[in-house]
Amino acid sequence: MAESKKMLSNYTANLSAPNPLTLKTIPLSFKVPDEYAGMRLDQVLAKLLPEYSRSRLQDWITQQQVKLDGAAATSKQKIWGGEEIEVILQSNPAEQPYQAEDIELNILFEDDSILIINKLAGLVVHPGSGNWNGTLLNALLHHSPQLSEIPRAGIVHRLDKDTSGLLVVAKTLTAQTALVRQLQARSVQREYYALVYGEVVRAGTVNVPIGRHPTLRTKMAVVEDGKPATTHYTIAERFPGCTLLRCKLETGRTHQIRVHLAYIRHPLVGDSVYIKGAQKCAPQLRSILAVFPRQALHATQLGLEHPITSEWLEWQAPMPDDITQLLKNIRSTLNEPA
Repeated sequence: MAESKKMLSNYTANLSAPNPLTLKTIPLSFKVPDEYAGMRLDQVLAKLLPEYSRSRLQDWITQQQVKLDGAAATSKQKIWGGEEIEVILQSNPAEQPYQAEDIELNILFEDDSILIINKLAGLVVHPGSGNWNGTLLNALLHHSPQLSEIPRAGIVHRLDKDTSGLLVVAKTLTAQTALVRQLQARSVQREYYALVYGEVVRAGTVNVPIGRHPTLRTKMAVVEDGKPATTHYTIAERFPGCTLLRCKLETGRTHQIRVHLAYIRHPLVGDSVYIKGAQKCAPQLRSILAVFPRQALHATQLGLEHPITSEWLEWQAPMPDDITQLLKNIRSTLNEPA
């Protein structure tokens, strides 16, 4: 509680008028896709720059930091597609409420635009209630101090605390915007290994919407008015009472794989949030699976178009030691070859 109050105090102190000498101006321009024809300027900006709040976008328009085909524009101005939008962003490093921390990162790739990280299970991605320090964001600020000038220190997608594997981080605002657009277009390829309860018979797709649980607000659930969500899965290995799946995300909703697999009655081994009651499995495996301390989920493959060069790039992260050992224990218990 004391730490939370300290962070809140630091943040509030930073809300004072910024020193003009600390502001960094970043011009950003792009062509409006034809698919946004008929929308208002503020609506188009919200689509193109989802990492910023609508109130901030409105402020930029009001302060004439947004130009449409070289001229000042208004929020309600109609867009017809093909226009050139220029946004003059101003970042103030002094507003950064989070501290840089020397936390080791497993970096698989880095250039001037992006970082590819193999995240360890147990590492929170972004500070929040109960986790103000010791997060991936804190580590990123130490590794690349310039990330303090970018929203969320360049983080464009997340993994749950107890999910391991691959994440991309943008090192520039231009790269961040390009990566967010790829995620919106569903062109980023993300594949996971998931060990689930039950013997999955065949490959399949789960295509049901996900939103906040109607009563338990810290959980997600399949809800009728949720956001569209699609998960494809294939069978990597099958055991008596549990199955190793390879899951491919088409969308990236919070807890998507965990919610979708629980929905088809194959919850993740170790998932204390979405497992309901005792799960059926081979008796000799019950104790092995029950003590696994986290959801058995690992982001193993990531593919995307480089935000600057447009080159298609792919990375793979092998199964982490804890899941590898779990699978070895399962095989040896069942007297199968390792």
